[in-house]
Amino acid sequence: WTTASSAFAAMAAAWRDDRHDVGAITFEWQGATRTVEEMLRDTYSDGFVVLRDGRLIHQSYDAGMQANTPHILFSVTKSVVGLAAGIAAGAGQLDVERTISDYVPEISTSGYGGATVRQLLDMTVGIEFDEDYLAATSDMARYRAASGWNVGDPRDAVGLRKFVATLPGPHAHGRVFRYCSPSTDLMAWVLERACGQALSDFLSEQLWQPMAAWDVAFLAVDGYGAPRGSGGLCTTTRDLARLGELVANMGASGARQVVPEDWIADILRGGDRQAWRNGSFADGIRDTTYRSYWYKYDAQDGAIGGFGIYGQALYIHPASKMVFAKHSSYPMPLDFARENQQRAAFHAVAKALA
Repeated sequence: WTTASSAFAAMAAAWRDDRHDVGAITFEWQGATRTVEEMLRDTYSDGFVVLRDGRLIHQSYDAGMQANTPHILFSVTKSVVGLAAGIAAGAGQLDVERTISDYVPEISTSGYGGATVRQLLDMTVGIEFDEDYLAATSDMARYRAASGWNVGDPRDAVGLRKFVATLPGPHAHGRVFRYCSPSTDLMAWVLERACGQALSDFLSEQLWQPMAAWDVAFLAVDGYGAPRGSGGLCTTTRDLARLGELVANMGASGARQVVPEDWIADILRGGDRQAWRNGSFADGIRDTTYRSYWYKYDAQDGAIGGFGIYGQALYIHPASKMVFAKHSSYPMPLDFARENQQRAAFHAVAKALA
């Protein structure tokens, strides 16, 4: 989708420049002192933008990236879908306490049956799904085949919606954080039903244009036109940072309230701590909760963010009014050591420049 007019481009150009040598800032990592520049090399950074209270602190690109180059967000897309849900809820189009099947009856006999939209947003649906990115035969492999994400037998490309409606769920809802990417594709389906328009159109009109994005963004769809809400969004790094600035400003862009302030406040309070401790990421990312597809990092001054495989990151440090946006190309899809190192560096910069 695109920005609406030159007026939005003029708003976007208003970013003030206040550069700092962020790369020289040091932080402690695994018993050693490292610099942010070393972190960027170690985490295969493609694009890195840092803002403080609306000012551009740092902007750097590598691996062929430029300021206007779009890059896939993978699961940071989920966090954008979470904001879209907040906009729809604020407009009275979506009630998160209703069941998913109230909006999408097609899933009533699947593992999602009986779960609420709130549980879907917080990844506490009792669904059975193995999110193994490397296994050749797994739920994840079947999921990719269903969406047409990987080249394969076209008979397997049944579509995201047919696939998600078949997932089993023998577990109770609301008790355990169970990371399941197809759940966000289902949330995208819920939003399209609730709002009566394609998710891409809704995001363009209700989020991308009002926040004064610089550049066009792209959203992957399957062969039937269903959006890949789990990880198909492609944006420039500077627009990812602008999205973070919108959240840092409690959902406001200038005088316009784009995302309801109470929705952002709810994200900042975080999710169910016990559900996280019981869940699939507790060992890799500690002192964290999950709310509306956003992580809250309690050990880092209550910072919030989204992250995606291969090192995509959006990190907002409210105490310092700083935003960090990063596109990367890790060699492996899921690398908690690099994810944690990234966040440690972001936190160090926020503390140094607060």
